[in-house]
Amino acid sequence: MNGGIGNLPAIVWDKFQNPMEPAGSFRRCPTFIFIWSSQILTGLFNGYQNHTGYFGILIILNILVPKQIIGMKKINIMAAIAAVVLLSSFSGPSEEVQTYLDEYNATYRKLYTTSSEGQWAVNTHIVEGDTLNAWNSRQADEAMARFTGSSVNIEKARKYLQLEKELTPVQVKQLKKILYLAAGNPESAGDAVAALIKAGTAQTEKLYGFKFTIDGREVTPNDIDSILADVNDTVMRRKAWESSKAVGTTLKDGLINLRNLRNKTVQALGYPDYFTYQVSDYGMSTDEMMQLLDTINRELYPLYRELHTYMRYELAKKFHAGKVPDYLPAHWLSNRWGQDWSEMVTVAGLNLDSSLKSKDAQWVAKQGEKFYVSMGFPDLPQSFWEKSSLYPVPKDAGYKKNNHASAWHMDLEKDVRSLMSIVPNAQWYETVHHEYGHIYYYLSYSNPDVPYLLREGANRAYHEALGSMMGLAAMQKPFAAGLGLVDAGTPTDDMKQLLKDALNYVVFIPWSAGTMSRFEHELYSYNLPPDQWNKRWWEIVKQCQGIVPPEPRGEEYCDAATKTHINDDPAQYYDYALSFVLLFQLHDYIAKNILHQDPHATNYFGNRDIGKFVGDIMRPGSSVDWRKLLKDKTGEDLSARAMLDYFSPLMGWLKKENQGRTCTLPELK
Repeated sequence: MNGGIGNLPAIVWDKFQNPMEPAGSFRRCPTFIFIWSSQILTGLFNGYQNHTGYFGILIILNILVPKQIIGMKKINIMAAIAAVVLLSSFSGPSEEVQTYLDEYNATYRKLYTTSSEGQWAVNTHIVEGDTLNAWNSRQADEAMARFTGSSVNIEKARKYLQLEKELTPVQVKQLKKILYLAAGNPESAGDAVAALIKAGTAQTEKLYGFKFTIDGREVTPNDIDSILADVNDTVMRRKAWESSKAVGTTLKDGLINLRNLRNKTVQALGYPDYFTYQVSDYGMSTDEMMQLLDTINRELYPLYRELHTYMRYELAKKFHAGKVPDYLPAHWLSNRWGQDWSEMVTVAGLNLDSSLKSKDAQWVAKQGEKFYVSMGFPDLPQSFWEKSSLYPVPKDAGYKKNNHASAWHMDLEKDVRSLMSIVPNAQWYETVHHEYGHIYYYLSYSNPDVPYLLREGANRAYHEALGSMMGLAAMQKPFAAGLGLVDAGTPTDDMKQLLKDALNYVVFIPWSAGTMSRFEHELYSYNLPPDQWNKRWWEIVKQCQGIVPPEPRGEEYCDAATKTHINDDPAQYYDYALSFVLLFQLHDYIAKNILHQDPHATNYFGNRDIGKFVGDIMRPGSSVDWRKLLKDKTGEDLSARAMLDYFSPLMGWLKKENQGRTCTLPELK
């Protein structure tokens, strides 16, 4: 085809120029007319959805309809042809967009898989002085960055989003996801992106390759945690706590560089800072997110204030302190960051640690799978057991690994793995059930209805919510009794158990919605000067958590950087805070509407209705709106209501225990 207007056939152009001349023999062949005109009309609407195209259609209608057909017949034929043409035009943009999305998804998955393999090697096999894994990982990440940040993909996604009203919701979600991914590493900031990838890999190696020592003796993070959980000697506790912070001094320069590069990278696509960029994945502004976090904190603050007072006095007794401190000394707590105090309380009749000592780590790992299978989920793939890194690395292994528990979706299909250091205790027992929640989420949304781009949680908090909910369920007495870990007939102090739960879940909120989120907000949005980092960190910790270091710590330290997420999962720790709110909403619904049990004493094991409820949440991934999904499944919007209800019996008990004691955290104004 060639000729007049774009790709209009010459014969049509000739007819337009010379309307009195015969158009050739094609009028006398209806079949030819039908085929040829269909091709022309399709071409016009696929390639000429503008004034030229519509003008061309009128020309064809004039040519194709014989002059002998007059009156209403001609009008009806022309109307019918016009209707067919218009209907065919509606599918044009959608089909073109789908072709692009199919190609993007295929390439994205391939590059994602290679990148995951590189990151897996960096996290599971760390050898001092060996840079090969880091180099391979960086190459894979750079290839992924070049693709997701390419100007071509950015331009196409923007162009197709102009046709949003003609596309399906899933197509629109994918196009918006393409732009979100592009902002993390846009081609226009190519040098910054390459530097960011290199800096991130180096920071990971420093963080997980660090040698912790106490009195010159090398110790592992698990050793430090054991000391903080079990040792009453406050001198040894302080040494362990200070050892855990030593890594921060090696990470500060790297974090300065990472902060600057992260901000520079996303600013290339119009985001003011990296924190705002990460929040945008929820469809929210930074102000909206910080207001939401502040609301959650304020709702739980009265209960946290009572818990803080209770722990100050109880720990002062435990450690034989001469005076009850106004704020909790960080080394008195069982967690290195004060985010979980539950280790400090033992519940009679529900001491899982003593029961699990008779088990081995493999039992704990396999038990998590049995739980999910009992609810109707499939067995874990054999490759999970073959490729995961589930147990501690022997001290003489010649390499180290990241000891922070995590779940990995390697290829966006069925290659799922977990990185843990399981030992048979209550903490790892709960962690296994939590991490497998992520694994089964991966497997559930790896289905043909969910494109690779949308194979993720409905929002980031959903992943954590479902994992944490399964961890909570696994710790409740009826569940543990069903496994023979406790005697169902042994009396249990229910209020002490509720206290232990609160020291985990409620205590976590000021840390996650307060300390971490506020510090990272200031770090990125306000470009907090590096010579103020440690000072500001401990100001926020004191304000939000009521915790202080054993003695003032200067700017030679970088205590914020000792938390892994600050380095390699930045500006999204509020995910965990929102996940706790979500988990109690979902657990409340399950307990009351499926199990018809007290939310404090449930047993999920073997209940396939729960499996269906959870599976229905998991299966769509992020292809559906997270707010609508929550409303449809629970009848509620996001709210701390269920969490407050769960712990409401504890408030009166704490006030009675704290009578005569001084609350040092201020009351809300």
